[in-house]
Amino acid sequence: MEDTNMTKAGSQYIVHDVEDPLSPQSPPTFRPASDDGQIVSEHERLGLVRGLSQRHVQMIAIAGAIGTGLFLGLGGSIATGGPLGALLGYAFVGAVVCAIQFALGEVAALMPVTGSFVRHAELLVDPALSFAIGWNVVYGCFLSVPSEISASVVLIQYWTDISAAVWVTILIVVSVAVAISFVRVYGEVEFIFAILKILLVIFVVILGLVIDLGGVPGVPRRGFHFWKDPGPFVEYISTGSWGRFLGFWAVMTNAVYSFAGVESLAMAAAETKNPRQNIPKACKRVFARVSIFYLAAVLIVGMLVSSADPRLGDDSGTASTSPFVLAASDAGIKAIPSVVNAVCLTSAWSASNQSILAGTRTLYGLAVKGHAPKIFLRTTKWGIPYMCVLLQILFSLLSYMCVSNSAMNVFWWFVDLTAAGTLVSWIAIALNHIRLLQALKKQGISPHQLPWHNPITKYTSWFALISCVVILFTGGFAVFTDGNWDVATFVSSYLDIPLVLLAYGGYKLIRRTKIIPLDEVPVQRAIDEANNDPENVPIKKDNLLAKINIFWG
Repeated sequence: MEDTNMTKAGSQYIVHDVEDPLSPQSPPTFRPASDDGQIVSEHERLGLVRGLSQRHVQMIAIAGAIGTGLFLGLGGSIATGGPLGALLGYAFVGAVVCAIQFALGEVAALMPVTGSFVRHAELLVDPALSFAIGWNVVYGCFLSVPSEISASVVLIQYWTDISAAVWVTILIVVSVAVAISFVRVYGEVEFIFAILKILLVIFVVILGLVIDLGGVPGVPRRGFHFWKDPGPFVEYISTGSWGRFLGFWAVMTNAVYSFAGVESLAMAAAETKNPRQNIPKACKRVFARVSIFYLAAVLIVGMLVSSADPRLGDDSGTASTSPFVLAASDAGIKAIPSVVNAVCLTSAWSASNQSILAGTRTLYGLAVKGHAPKIFLRTTKWGIPYMCVLLQILFSLLSYMCVSNSAMNVFWWFVDLTAAGTLVSWIAIALNHIRLLQALKKQGISPHQLPWHNPITKYTSWFALISCVVILFTGGFAVFTDGNWDVATFVSSYLDIPLVLLAYGGYKLIRRTKIIPLDEVPVQRAIDEANNDPENVPIKKDNLLAKINIFWG
């Protein structure tokens, strides 16, 4: 026996099945209308569950900002650009990330939809751009999962030589368990992992200072010795000032991928409690995290390890490559490698979870707007888009490639395929925000009517857009220098550009879409929805700890 309910959505109806309590059936699924006339669609209101609280969103932002790149990748940056070149490179990209987060927070507070900036592009720029960016994000996230699982296997093999297939199977099963559970379970897992990352960063920075200042018996005080010898910059490819600039530039392009994932905090906006307040609050705190964690870590690493140290070129991918581990080992502290390796393992698995969340929610958002098959709108009783998760699982099986090949090689294969996608996403975020401000001006609406607005963003979004475009087109500059041509590097650096352009052009040609005129952007409708949202109330800090907490309070 089967019955149906009909929920009114604008001028159309969404029909969803009601389960017969006397017989076991699959969870309710939606037969969606093509468009319910609302910014936050009825599919998201009825099919998803708001299970992420303020602290979850705040710590997801931290988990996205701190990854294996911080613990393992800084050594390569120091070797390429020198201590000052690496510091300047990470500082510049950190400024870009902060600008991107401010832009994302401002638009997401107005339009807290699943899929975040992908859906924003449809409302603010062009449906064809939403299609192209959306599938680019799905492709990148789905391939990131096997890459992070391969990285996890590399880290586990630091301790044991048990078959990689065993660890791949375990990691896939655990990841699927988290992905199909209540979204709150994902939030709690990321909360715990973010705490571990923060504690490790604080620990290694303090330990680095102690070692550098001569606090370990038998270890002389170093100070800024390595800034003097071999020097603050490293010559890369060329010599002289040009070579030092190229070293700085190479660090900056690599730093982009260390920060990849910070934009994922808004992907599950429709599953976040009070998203119009919580998401911009999380975005604003990125600046403090970038300053405290990354810049402090880069500064300390440049003081601990010489840029000429050959061990920085080790490509094993385990904790033995970490400059923190090298410094601790040189100081006679033996337990650090395992500690760093363990937290790096949680970082890799955390990144895998974030890719699953971003990929599945983006795919769900594409299905809401008709850019993906409607089967991906099906959700469990507890609000998880299980068909999206199922497709993600199929891609996760690519992780078994590391059984017959070096796990580190497989990791780099996937990284090469997905690297430029981060910059494409950041470009879309900045462009969305610029279009929002232009539409506000065209329609005579004050930006102060937005749920959250900062006047500086009208400048920072242009800075971020131009910077990301330049970095994207120069990311593989080394292959164009004499004697350094490499097909694999060229393809991995620039493959994403024609893929996005092809998807955009093809969709535009088939669907005859147009760039939305500024006076037709539904800004007022979005503002009205925000003003009528009963959940959109300021977050009060009830105690002293909440007021001084820079992490999630």
